[in-house]
Amino acid sequence: MPASSFAGSAAVIGEREIVLGFRLLGIADAYQAEGHEAVEKFRELLSSGKHSFIMLSENIRKFMDAKTVELVNTTTTPLIVFIPLPGGMEEESVEKFAKRVLGVDIGR
Repeated sequence: MPASSFAGSAAVIGEREIVLGFRLLGIADAYQAEGHEAVEKFRELLSSGKHSFIMLSENIRKFMDAKTVELVNTTTTPLIVFIPLPGGMEEESVEKFAKRVLGVDIGR
């Protein structure tokens, strides 16, 4: 699908706190889901081809199988990022993010 068909389309999946915040920012495709239900919603959004940017709660990662995690770590269209809950797991550094998404080591 051409990149232009993705312009401005974002979605978020996660806990209530995350979803409410993004809805307040105007992201209509914000879905409250956890665990395996969240992984299924992610797969649904991914297969729809409607989004250029998908944000997932960091907690969803532990419910993904190895194939899905590998997909998240290697795909750039759509761009997929994990967002931490406040007080939760450590946030991914810019260096790690660039390495994961672009394959470029900017930490040297």
